[in-house]
Amino acid sequence: MDTKTVKKKKESSRSLFYRISVWLHLWLGLVTGIVMIIVCLTGCIWVFQDEITSLVLEPEANVPYQDKPVVQPSQIMAIAANEFPDKRVASAYYLQGRAIEVSIGGRRRGGPTLKIHPYTGQVMGKTVRKEGEVSFFRWVLNGHRFLWLPFKIGRPIVNYSTLIFVITLITGMVLWWPQKWTKSTRERSFTIKWNGSAKRVNYDLHNVLGFYSLLVIAAISMTGMVYGIEWFSKGLYWTTTGGKTLPPYAQNHSDTIQTLRPYTPAQAADGAWQQVASKHPDSKGFFMMYPDSSDRKAPITVTVYPSRGKFYDNQGYAFDQFTLKPLPKDEVYGTKFSEASFGNKLRRMNYDIHVGSILGLPGKVLAFFASLIGASLPVTGFIIWWGKKKKGTKKGKKSKSQAKQVDPTQPFQPARRSSVNRPVGPVYAPSTHSNPASDSTNV
Repeated sequence: MDTKTVKKKKESSRSLFYRISVWLHLWLGLVTGIVMIIVCLTGCIWVFQDEITSLVLEPEANVPYQDKPVVQPSQIMAIAANEFPDKRVASAYYLQGRAIEVSIGGRRRGGPTLKIHPYTGQVMGKTVRKEGEVSFFRWVLNGHRFLWLPFKIGRPIVNYSTLIFVITLITGMVLWWPQKWTKSTRERSFTIKWNGSAKRVNYDLHNVLGFYSLLVIAAISMTGMVYGIEWFSKGLYWTTTGGKTLPPYAQNHSDTIQTLRPYTPAQAADGAWQQVASKHPDSKGFFMMYPDSSDRKAPITVTVYPSRGKFYDNQGYAFDQFTLKPLPKDEVYGTKFSEASFGNKLRRMNYDIHVGSILGLPGKVLAFFASLIGASLPVTGFIIWWGKKKKGTKKGKKSKSQAKQVDPTQPFQPARRSSVNRPVGPVYAPSTHSNPASDSTNV
């Protein structure tokens, strides 16, 4: 029986589902490999953005907690007006243990920023960037979200590459599962043979690490898809809430026809802040959006962060910029976390699951290594595929060389006579075909 017949029998012993999984795993992985390497590596860095910023990039902005009142929003407006007379304050981010980060002129437009001491009002730092210039972590985030391409081009590429990556994880699990559980298959499936050949170690890194990190990588990937794929986001919410439609973000507006103006902009900012701070005196952070003076409909918004380093339990408030009347709360993010439904809780935990902070520092470490493994899978998978491709090419060249000497399609073939005039029988060349579904080390 020739090699081709043996390979065909091995291939036929595998199910159609398995063979389809092999094909999908290989080609989908090759198509999206480079994209997912970038997404996973930038994700690794982003996970520890707070720690890296505090310890390495901006240690001078660390301010020990003091049990005393912090600088009020109106004071921030005055300080900013002194530094940038022709610009307005867009937002202020209070975080316990850090200087207040103040964005000037509009957060999305890349305006200047101030670092203000939360207890004294002293300007601790000022950054003015040129057009298009961004901070290090904003650059990392841009790569993570849209590969530093134009947003409308890069964003769909990242979103649907992530979806394809999830499919490769599922098909990878199909390939990982042995036909029969034995002592040797258990060892190959759960342990890395570090003393093996380079080819074997690479295969184990792909196969074994892929299995151990599967659930974490899948969770990180799917929570990322919530932000980028609308039908997935709505479908997940519908599933987790028992058939409810995802409500749109609350679009609150100030009353522009209100003739009574009892507060100046500075007084309104302080009033909104005091209403929220009095309800959450123990919160670890506040994010305040000042109204745009050119947009009379814009409200004042204040988001409360009760826990440091976590965002799932935040609560948002909105106020009319003229009357300080509380505006309707967002259905998902406007209530207390403890009072939210299961589906809304899960939606609010989405970011913390995505970066691992839902489990604190251990969760971040777990997310970091899972993302690192995720970045390695396309690399180790490509090496496996390339090794098989080269092996198949060598076999093909060898077979062609042998075919020049003997025609295996003929039952018998006259050969050149030796010195003793002895005939030579038929010679069969080895098969040049290699099917990945029949090989024990699939991509």
